[in-house]
Amino acid sequence: MARARRAVGRAIEELPARHDGRLPLVLIACSGGPDSLALAAATAHFARRGKLRVGAAIIDHQMQSGSADVTESTARVLEDMGLEPVISRRVTVDRAGHGPEMAARLARYDALNDIARQTGADAVLLGHTRNDQAETVLLGLARGSGTRSLSGMSPRHTIDGVQYRRPFLNVTREETEEICRAEGLDPWHDPSNSDTTLMRSKVRHEVLPWLEDHLGPGVSNALARTASVLNADADFLDEQAAEFFRRARLDPAASSSENLELDGGAVQAAPAAMRRRMLAQACVAAGGETPTFERLSALEQFAMGYGAAGPLQMAGKVTVWRRRADKHCAKGRLEFHGTA
Repeated sequence: MARARRAVGRAIEELPARHDGRLPLVLIACSGGPDSLALAAATAHFARRGKLRVGAAIIDHQMQSGSADVTESTARVLEDMGLEPVISRRVTVDRAGHGPEMAARLARYDALNDIARQTGADAVLLGHTRNDQAETVLLGLARGSGTRSLSGMSPRHTIDGVQYRRPFLNVTREETEEICRAEGLDPWHDPSNSDTTLMRSKVRHEVLPWLEDHLGPGVSNALARTASVLNADADFLDEQAAEFFRRARLDPAASSSENLELDGGAVQAAPAAMRRRMLAQACVAAGGETPTFERLSALEQFAMGYGAAGPLQMAGKVTVWRRRADKHCAKGRLEFHGTA
């Protein structure tokens, strides 16, 4: 528990002061499982010491029978810990175009964002552990992903203006279970975590144990360390790419929701590592999604002048055109059009 509290302390030490003079408010995204219950118990310590206010958000995905009962019992446990407010939210998971895990994730974050804004929370704390991080890196390797994906889950990130932090990325799942036992907590164990038809569960129960048996113990720790190293690298590369992107834009004053243009010469002259990130950032800035490896590779070839002049369709209803050279752009320009 002492290690868990120190981890939480590091995660919240940089929370900005509030303009209303009140203590910062953090919400625990709690499923009732051992990881999030242990996180709630460790964070409640700081509320008792008068360091911050601690509440919780419980999301019922309605994907399993009895989920409402789990939500209700979890809320009672958190209230008994002294957390305030404790807000439960029932969501409908729309699986159109997504697998069950991604669809649930999207619905969950939409609800968490709404609750955070509703309560004025300064941050939402997530209970992902070192084990979760190792699984994420291994899944990224299996997909043939780049630096950002192999860096795993970030200790902190922002979604639609809401701050998310993961204090437990250096805490193991076994340690969270031990914390629950020490605190007298009876966590809920999600049956989907044992369903090996789901890829993450397969990695957890079959792939990682096999690697530990055949490559020796410590594989999970090594994967988590890899994520820690690459996370800083990915942050730096993204910052550098953002500067390349800014210099290549022909309409830097335009809002992110408008169509945008890039100088083709600036794109082609950029180092490959920057160019791919610039193009991905352009897709997002035009209102689309971060491209897959395959789509980004096609966009890079398109930007280098190969193939027809377009249009090239990107995920998120973004269309890219390549225009001819003119007196302003010696190697033409790329136009990214977002479609509502």
